Amino acid sequence: MTPHLLTIFLLLLSSASASASGRSIGVNYGTLGGNLPSPGQVASFIKNRTIIDSVKIFDANPDILRAFAGTGISVVVAIPNSEIPSLAASRAAADAWVASSIAPFVPATRITLVLIGNEVLHSLDYTLIPHLVPAMVSIAGALVAAGFQGIKVSTAHSLGILEASDPPSTGQFRPGWDRVILAPMLAFHRHARSPFVVNSYPYFGYDANKLDYALFKLRPGSHDPGTGLAYTNMFDAMLDAVHTAMNKLGYGDVDIVVGETGWPSAADNNQYGVSPEYAAAYNHRLVRHVNSGMGTPQMPNRTIETYIFALFNEDQKPGPLAERNWGLFRPDFTPVYNSGVMRRGRRGKDAGAGSGDNNAPSAGGGKWCVAKNEATDEALRANINWTCGTGKVDCAAIQQGGACFDPDTVRSHATYVMNAYYHAAGTQDYNCDFAGTAVFTTTDPSKSRRHITYYYSLCFDYKC
Repeated sequence: MTPHLLTIFLLLLSSASASASGRSIGVNYGTLGGNLPSPGQVASFIKNRTIIDSVKIFDANPDILRAFAGTGISVVVAIPNSEIPSLAASRAAADAWVASSIAPFVPATRITLVLIGNEVLHSLDYTLIPHLVPAMVSIAGALVAAGFQGIKVSTAHSLGILEASDPPSTGQFRPGWDRVILAPMLAFHRHARSPFVVNSYPYFGYDANKLDYALFKLRPGSHDPGTGLAYTNMFDAMLDAVHTAMNKLGYGDVDIVVGETGWPSAADNNQYGVSPEYAAAYNHRLVRHVNSGMGTPQMPNRTIETYIFALFNEDQKPGPLAERNWGLFRPDFTPVYNSGVMRRGRRGKDAGAGSGDNNAPSAGGGKWCVAKNEATDEALRANINWTCGTGKVDCAAIQQGGACFDPDTVRSHATYVMNAYYHAAGTQDYNCDFAGTAVFTTTDPSKSRRHITYYYSLCFDYKC
């Protein structure tokens, strides 16, 4: 960025004020799938059936922007990489884009962030890279001039921007990009009070020895000798490596947003660590971790806005099988697995067409929710972990020494906790779904010879 451009930008934004987003879990809404529901159905489903409070799209699709009008759900829009040079070269082009892609939809649709391109540095396209920050400045100026000071500007990076990341205290941006591109960009973010957006995927960093670390299951954790901090998961370690790199340039105060993260439910050749159960484990723990507000070891007590990839399986995407299986939901809104984003309790008035939830609420009398015979121990452990984390079920009785600890089996523990949740959450049939791992019975399991119990701790299947 030239000093002249930066000066103009700072003058434009000198009166802009920061405001906490208050958002936590969002989702990437891609459209490269066949038979996907209409944007209106998607907006209704997200609003009424999930805890998702923001969506990120990969363009500025007017049908999607109109669909989210009046929902209160915040929307992140994107500008394709191919438009970066023209936006950098012409403020008139930026003004025209804001006039056509933002102005017709605000304030009915709550657009909060514009992303200029996606993983531009990772592309190594040097016809784009020098124009990235000037394009960000140009769009930011156009937004301010049009009266949309509350809409921020950023770009999404892969973690390929890091030269080093393990342990997190060694985090450093790639030489050449650090001072020439990323330092001016971070100066932009600081003065605009906009976030530095990274796509953070533990999935791409795990192996057989690091799977538990990637899935938030490692206790007590991995020790960073540079800081003395302990890490219980790879997600935090990745973000702290980015934070370290930002600190080294003097911009550790800039907020970080996770633009993409997730775990596929299928991959070629039965890849180790990939299944609906593994995907459920990652996203369940991610949602709980982000919503806890505990932050990371270097950034404690923060709620880091995070967007799960992705809303739907997209069967029209090219490449390996995993590319088409990142979705939380199928096109009919049935869950691929129990990801932890469904709203529990009373069902919304309009769940959206094709929600896959056609069961009428049950009175609960004479019905118990138990584990299916074919459910795997891994899936049942994930159910225990999520259910006890909701706070709706008292899990003390099934800890060692508790009245219902024996028999100490995953199936017995899971059945007890799933049934307890079903009754505590209101005895609607959809509260006994658990991604298809539960079934109703009319036989009271507590009166059977196999007395149903359950077990839960934050250590999950690890010793505290």
